[in-house]
Amino acid sequence: MATTAQPVAEICRTARAASRALAASDSATRDRALEAIATALEERMGEILDANRRDLDAGREAGLSDALLDRLLLTEDRVHAIAAGTRQVAALPDPVGELLGGGRLENGLELRKVRVPLGVIAIVYEARPNVTIDAAALCLKSGTACVLRGSSSAVHSNAVLAGIAAEAAEGAGLPIGCVSLVAGGGREELADLATQDGLVDLIIPRGGEGLKAALSGVATVPVIYAASGNCHVYIDAAADLDKALAITLNAKVQRPGVCNAAETLLVHREAAAAFLPRALAALDAEGVELRVDGRARSLIAGALAARLVEASDADWDTEFLALVLAVGVVDSLDEAIEHIGRHGSGHSEAIVTEDLAAALAFERGVDAACVYVNASTRFTDGGEFGMGAEIGNSTQKLHARGPIGLRELCTFKYVVTGDGHTRG
Repeated sequence: MATTAQPVAEICRTARAASRALAASDSATRDRALEAIATALEERMGEILDANRRDLDAGREAGLSDALLDRLLLTEDRVHAIAAGTRQVAALPDPVGELLGGGRLENGLELRKVRVPLGVIAIVYEARPNVTIDAAALCLKSGTACVLRGSSSAVHSNAVLAGIAAEAAEGAGLPIGCVSLVAGGGREELADLATQDGLVDLIIPRGGEGLKAALSGVATVPVIYAASGNCHVYIDAAADLDKALAITLNAKVQRPGVCNAAETLLVHREAAAAFLPRALAALDAEGVELRVDGRARSLIAGALAARLVEASDADWDTEFLALVLAVGVVDSLDEAIEHIGRHGSGHSEAIVTEDLAAALAFERGVDAACVYVNASTRFTDGGEFGMGAEIGNSTQKLHARGPIGLRELCTFKYVVTGDGHTRG
């Protein structure tokens, strides 16, 4: 497996060579490699958890938040889940060779539009070591070589996981360099990876706005940003308040350090008096710091009122990734949609309502990769969507949007068959 003992360009050249053999490999070989990876993860559980403990110890010493430590943490259950996800990817239909369209042209040529591997994809990600395996599994299944660059906070975990994936895949018959890890280094190395034109076909950064900014200024390789999730839950005037409470709590507290957790709660003024005292008390009991506007504060009394924090302008634009929630009251559905359009990141947005017209207006008016009606934003996930796993959630519109799964890691080509045809 390649590491930064080699120059980034050399790693990418090896991956490019591997991509040609991968593109020609059969589905059975690629599936066998994924099964080998899943088995190796389970067999080398102790090695993985030991490496992860080193990262966790370093993270605590560095003062990482509880939410970030949770993203970093690997347990036996989580490793088994990663292995299970790898097997789920193996069981999915092979996207390579899928016929997307075509037919016989008037001139007699047979035209087929066929899904094909992208080639080499570089994935840059922060904190979460499970991405190492998720990304490798998806890339290999789609016939694509991957170059992985994790964060320094997970350096030991990523090294072990990437090593396991590379060794198992190569042992199952895939080419050397099909999975490579670029470990360590700084922004210069990141810029080097993002400028490997002709060797890397696509780079996918999975992280916050800082990572996005670091790449956007230097990348010459095409980029799909799996970026931040400033997600909203809007409680409509026609909401079922029991559903609204359950969805709000799940979206905020079930796992606050991930990109599909809610960061802002908006409540229609007609529902606010009945909903907010109950909801804010429940959120406060879960340890959530509540940053509220004046209208929300006016509805709360007693000891809870003293714990509320006045929301700043910056809070509406912040992905907290922690037990912090901005809360505001709006006069209408249109105002909620306008607020989301101004402050949201295009990731996942939810409405709670029993009014079909309001639900349809929200669906059509909110510009986001995933829009939910009466469901938590926490479902935005490749596994939950039946993709087996994901590399991230794209907030862009071209060429992938939402969870980046197997098909999003492919491109297509036109195959044209004739019988001595020439163009006059």
